[in-house]
Amino acid sequence: MPANSGHRPDADKAAGCLIGLAVGDAFGDAARDPDNQFLYGITMDFPEKPTGSTDDTEFALLTAEILLRSGGNPTRDDVLAAWRKHVLVEDELHRGGASEREAAANIRKDIVPPYSGRFNSYAFSDGAAMRAAPIGIVATADPGRAATIAETDAEISHQSEGIWGAQAVAAGVAVAMAGGSLDEVYAAGARCAPDGSWLAHNFAAALALMDENDHDLHATWMPLHRLLRSEYKAAAPEAVVSAFAVYLLVAGDFRDSIVYSGNFGRDSDTVGAIAGALAGATCGLDKIPADWVARVRRPSGTCLHFTAERDIVDVAYELTRLT
Repeated sequence: MPANSGHRPDADKAAGCLIGLAVGDAFGDAARDPDNQFLYGITMDFPEKPTGSTDDTEFALLTAEILLRSGGNPTRDDVLAAWRKHVLVEDELHRGGASEREAAANIRKDIVPPYSGRFNSYAFSDGAAMRAAPIGIVATADPGRAATIAETDAEISHQSEGIWGAQAVAAGVAVAMAGGSLDEVYAAGARCAPDGSWLAHNFAAALALMDENDHDLHATWMPLHRLLRSEYKAAAPEAVVSAFAVYLLVAGDFRDSIVYSGNFGRDSDTVGAIAGALAGATCGLDKIPADWVARVRRPSGTCLHFTAERDIVDVAYELTRLT
């Protein structure tokens, strides 16, 4: 990729974060495709079959839009206005998450935040976590601020575990953007989970398992799945901790973060999106294969039409101006 002349020094990491999210989203979606599994078994690169963005990338761009419109300090009303403008206008949230569909249905019934998130049967899902990475860019080096903004963004569609999962992602990205170590990124995410919560239990249990196996990926892989697996694959305490664990197990390497999170199974596009955002914020855009960047840089607008052909790198650069 060309040098980012004229942009802030953190622009490369910001672009790496958002492109990493988009790569993880598309790669995880491709890796779970039955045709690709039949042809390749384990997906190691993007296959021939066309890929497009899903709700992970496109709702992250919605969060970015909210941040840009609000100068980086969104209110509950800012979030609601953006959802009315960009989400409720969709006749069908094609490939959208259940938590987002139910939140939109609530708003149409004049049930507004925070109740649109509380009165939501998917309030514990990873749907807020998948879109939280842009917040970490704006709150670089300030995980507390990242967590505060993430709550404002997440409460429209989630409560408790779902909000804490979003806060974990935003805080982790904020620390990665500032050059934090792998352990500091993981700890920043874990600190967002209150004592006694399911998310806190999973963060602690996953770390103990990794330590027990000396952070050996192969020794940890199947026990980690058994440890975190729940009846609902998109539960935030499962998917968010899975992504952080993969990121830690591969030492933040970008390609390995994408390949292993994409092949994780379960809610692999969201696990990939979160792991990709963390690794991208750690490594920067220059460490991401150029052909992968080109493949995802302009979303397809599959779920939210306003995102079609938005330049993700340009959006990332705009976000850095708010820090």
